[in-house]
Amino acid sequence: MHLSIFKWSYIVTAVSLVVAFLYGGPSALFLCVILGILEISLSFDNAVINATILQRMSDFWQKIFLTVGIVIAVFGMRLVLPLVIVWLAAGLNPIAAFDLAMNPPADGAAYFPDGRASYETLLTDAHPIIAAFGGMFLLMLFLSWVFEEREHTWLSALERPLAKAGKLDAMAVLVSMIVLLVVSETLAEDAETVLFSGVVGIVLYLAVNGLGTLFEAGQEDDETTADTAVDKALAGANGTDTTDNPTADPSAVQSKARSGGPTQLVRATGKAGFFLFLYLEVLDASFSFDGVIGAFAITSDPIIIALGLGLIGAMFVRSLTVFLVRKGTLAEYVYLEHGAHWAIGALAAILMVSIGVHVNEIITGLLGVAFIGAAFLSSVRRNKALRARGEDPATVGAASH
Repeated sequence: MHLSIFKWSYIVTAVSLVVAFLYGGPSALFLCVILGILEISLSFDNAVINATILQRMSDFWQKIFLTVGIVIAVFGMRLVLPLVIVWLAAGLNPIAAFDLAMNPPADGAAYFPDGRASYETLLTDAHPIIAAFGGMFLLMLFLSWVFEEREHTWLSALERPLAKAGKLDAMAVLVSMIVLLVVSETLAEDAETVLFSGVVGIVLYLAVNGLGTLFEAGQEDDETTADTAVDKALAGANGTDTTDNPTADPSAVQSKARSGGPTQLVRATGKAGFFLFLYLEVLDASFSFDGVIGAFAITSDPIIIALGLGLIGAMFVRSLTVFLVRKGTLAEYVYLEHGAHWAIGALAAILMVSIGVHVNEIITGLLGVAFIGAAFLSSVRRNKALRARGEDPATVGAASH
């Protein structure tokens, strides 16, 4: 299973390293490797969250995520989007922005001799806008999760009271707006722009997540209707009820029921699948913003960034996502999802703070790793304790923490 899932990641990595070497020699190859490792190590929480969403999608949309999605991740989020940001921030058209990126000032200076700002400087100057948008989108994701009641709790002292508080309508929106107002008024130099960008992030989350939920609910209603029809047909075939379907073929109906049919776990298709896919892509963008800007601490070459962060990093993150789904890792290690969401909450907080205070990207990455690692260890301890009592971890509610 490992090879079948990660095969294309290995192939893409090999090709990317060759291209990097041909493009810029040994130094470009080394930088590409560093960026790839950085993206993979800092994006494990992204993979866990992706897996929780991907397992709700049909096989078709899972394949779209691995094919079309990777193109969007590499060229859209890691190459085109930074160019668009520079275009909007500096008034340069995309071609001029790309030329600026490919021809930085000598010695890594922030400005050219004629006073023009470098591509890196323009992108860094746009960080408050990016951070407000991405931070609010991720904060809405975290709050929407933490304000919901669930069977398993990890940090119970926090999660249970917050779940009770979530019974208040629109609690996630209320908290997000308060955070955005405080940050825009205290940390932002351009409060109006930051406020607008943050509101866009909130609105986009509500729109994409809401539409996905709406179409999923409609699909589940259709499946429930089909289940009812099967039940009635089975009842008629058994002689207990023939009024609703007197012509039902008992063998055909029973065969459909045994095969699972509509009684299996509903996975999103059609419009529901599309909006879940769109949700994943926006989520990936929110995760990648900070990584792209942080990559400039290593290199300002957009081609190397696209190869390292995009082709190598993003491909491995996607393969890891599929691996988690196919192996059922989230069901076995029940606290991983919790750790990933708390890591997202921490990332959202860091993005908002970074609007006015520089935060080293290493801190961001270490926090995510710490939450995921702690959640994994808690899951292992839970599973050992349950197995020692002769219980199956997959079917037993989480112990209190």
